[in-house]
Amino acid sequence: MTRRLNSDPQQAAAPDGPRRNSVVDCALYVDGRRQAGDWQYAEALAAARRERHGFVWLGLHEPELAEMSAIAATYGLHELAVEDAVKAQQRPKLEQFGEVSFLVLRTARYCEHAELTEHSEVVDTGQVLLFIGPNFLVSVRHGDACRLAPVRADLETKQDLLLQGPWAVAYAVTDRVVDLYLEVADRLEDDLDTLEADVFDRQSTGRIQRIYQMKRELVEFKRAVMPLQRPLLTLTAQMNRDVPKEIRRYFRDVQDHLSRTVEQVNSYDDLLNSILQARLAQVTVDQNNDMRKIAAWAAIAAVWTAIAGIYGMNFEVMPELKMTYGYPVVLALMLTISLALYRWFRRNGWL
Repeated sequence: MTRRLNSDPQQAAAPDGPRRNSVVDCALYVDGRRQAGDWQYAEALAAARRERHGFVWLGLHEPELAEMSAIAATYGLHELAVEDAVKAQQRPKLEQFGEVSFLVLRTARYCEHAELTEHSEVVDTGQVLLFIGPNFLVSVRHGDACRLAPVRADLETKQDLLLQGPWAVAYAVTDRVVDLYLEVADRLEDDLDTLEADVFDRQSTGRIQRIYQMKRELVEFKRAVMPLQRPLLTLTAQMNRDVPKEIRRYFRDVQDHLSRTVEQVNSYDDLLNSILQARLAQVTVDQNNDMRKIAAWAAIAAVWTAIAGIYGMNFEVMPELKMTYGYPVVLALMLTISLALYRWFRRNGWL
């Protein structure tokens, strides 16, 4: 049975000042055409129920609990789904509450940036939640990652598709969300190519933090893309009688696009892991090179230290102590050995 959310009197009380209206658009469609006039959501639903091929598309943007509770009472929405729609912290899913289907989508868009840094925001995410009933569709949008006005405008030019009812709107919104996934995936590929080129450029001083930042942004994108596979599989299943047969065909096209995005995301994840491992290997090699240089210079310095240390001993009987040119001879010997060592280290790549 569908339960309606009884709003808390304290929460439903009018706050100080004017209350923000979250209704973006409320339209009545009959026989695939939008009906003229400005409709309130209650009267629009009543009019849709009087028509054989009529339904309402109510678009909301970040509604508050009090307003969402009033809409839920009119449209018969389940209290648990209403709570999810207000909080907007859900993973993609499809749930059934009586005659109302509740579809949660996570939206994503690419954030433009001049240069990829360790603080760059690459992917911006939000949510779109859809309540699909027999005579209505209520869309709740959070964030600006996917605006639905272009979807509505495009769909209103397709009368044959709108004749399929609320599920046609659900398809159009889902298709738009997945198309944005494809755009984000293509743009991420460009960033990964740049990051890969920087890592393998020996003149580059790219920091490893950029790779971690890119991986975090990719994880955020995966959280939007990967869980949507199961809801789409349910929507395209043959035994699903809630979705019209014609719309199931459209959803299968969306599923194909999503599968492509999933493959891209998985390949990007593997590529990022490879880039990270390559960068760590480069850091290790650079450290080894530094240690070899330090060891080479230490060996050259040890020649001077050893010979000077021997002649610094307090013994009376030592070679060349009485020679007139003993001092310059020893200096020349130390310099010759040092030059020979330097040349040998250079030849072997230590210096």
